[in-house]
Formats: sequence, C-alpha cells, structure tokens
Amino acid sequence: MVDHEFGGQHTELKLSIIEGYLRFFTTALRPYFKHLWYIDAFAGTGSRTVRTESRGATLVESPADEIVEQRRGSAQIAIDIRPPFDFLVFIETNANYIAALNELAAINLQRSIVVAKEDANTALKKLVATNRWDDKRAVVFLDPYGMEVEWATLEALASTEAIDVWFLFPLAGLFRQATRRLTHIDESKRAALTRMFGSSAWEAELYPVEDADLLGAIPERRRDLDPRGLEAYVQKRLSTIFGKVLKPLALPVHKGPQMFSLFLCISNKTPKAIALAMKIGKHLLDPKWHLIKSATTK
Repeated sequence: MVDHEFGGQHTELKLSIIEGYLRFFTTALRPYFKHLWYIDAFAGTGSRTVRTESRGATLVESPADEIVEQRRGSAQIAIDIRPPFDFLVFIETNANYIAALNELAAINLQRSIVVAKEDANTALKKLVATNRWDDKRAVVFLDPYGMEVEWATLEALASTEAIDVWFLFPLAGLFRQATRRLTHIDESKRAALTRMFGSSAWEAELYPVEDADLLGAIPERRRDLDPRGLEAYVQKRLSTIFGKVLKPLALPVHKGPQMFSLFLCISNKTPKAIALAMKIGKHLLDPKWHLIKSATTK
C-alpha cells in the first residue's frame, strides 16, 4: 500500500461533499441515461493516511497515543457510490500512485475502470474529443496539486454540455502568483496565469490602469482585490463558459486563511439541468450548514 498522507479538516469536508453529490447524481440520472461516468483528474491513490497526534494527559483527559488511519480517497469513494457509475477514469502522473490505482482496479474487476498515466489536461481534452456526449452524463473532479488546470481544458469540459465539474480551485496559489504589483510578475508567472485564465485579459482586469494624477504621473498598476475578490473574479471567468457556476465554498470553513474555493460548474445550459444540479449543490456548498453540522457532531 502506498502511503498517501495529505489534508486536514477541509479534506474531510471536500470529500464528504463530493460523495454526497455523486450519490445524488447517479440516483437522479440513472433512469434517464444509460452511461454515467466519473472522472478523477488528479486521483491520488484511492486512499489516504490520516495521523492524529499523540496527546499528553491533562486535568480532565488521559494521554492518547498517535493514531494512524487509512481512509478512503476520492477514487475509492466513487467506486463505492450506489447506484454505481458505469465507467470510472482515474488520471495520475505519479508512478507510485498509478500502481496503487491499478491495484484498486484489480480488486474491482467487475467494474469498468481505466487508470491513465497521463497529464490531466491532455487526458481530459482527449477524453472529450474521442467520445460522444449526447447519450451520457459525467462528473469530473478537479483537485489539482497546484495551478495545473488549463483554461483550454475547462473549455473542453464545458463544451460537452454533459459534464458537471467539481473544481477545488487553489486560491492561495492564485494570490501568490498574482502579486500585489504587476511589475513583480515575471514571465513564468504571467504565462501560468494566462494558461489558467485563457487569455492575457487578466492583466487589465486585475491590474486596472488608473488616470494620471495632477502632476501627470501614472500610478503603478496594483491588484486591490483581496482573496474573496479574486474568488469572485474566478467565478465570473468560469461563468463565461459554463451554463451555471454556483457560489463556491471557502475552505477551510472554520478558520482562515482561505486556501481553496470549491466550485460546482454545470456545463449543461438547459434550465432543467441547472435546476437539478443546484437542488443539491447549493445545499452542499452552504457554509452555514457545514458550521452547524460541525458544531452538532463535536
């Protein structure tokens, strides 16, 4: 077993949201579509290692040893969903993770599972281009390790009008790349931001040109948007290609700084499809519900 250790409170929450949506998705769409697919673009290993640190004795609690648990990752969760998906695609580049995913597929031989060792952007665009989408519906989970997801990939997914995309957007990464001053963005960062947003228009939109002052000096171009402002900008951009993009959930929920924004992007532009996805999506992405749930389960 490959030890894949990552995440915290936001990981548990993210995976519980995905599981809830996948269960709703297959239940709601099974009567209408013969082919239901799940595609995990950064699949990991299918499991993850969680460590609970040892704790010393206090006046009210006994000491506790370190606890090491193996919990389900997104790939295993997708396999476990009932009603089941007809076809599952797990995409990874890490050779050790690929080996673990192949083992997972081997113990589920009765399922149609493909493990692809390939760049996520390349694999997703190829998957879109080589399949017809009028007879199937799919969920794609984008949980990148950084800022790998390209705009062209998102455009391809949106063009199918058959795929719901859950995108854990790396807001902290964007905040670091899009520095306060435009002059501090080197060519490497500029290229990365252009790949992510699809054009260089982000420069004018995030770093507006201001009028000259009374002495004729033009102020330095700066980004004034805070993390929530950047999040709103990302939602606005995504909304230009998807039928509907729900207000994202800021993660972590309980305390800052915000590191991620969990988006649900619906490619189908028909009101009926959007209403169906929003029925559960708005509930799953409601931060008040998660705060109440957490408080009642402590």
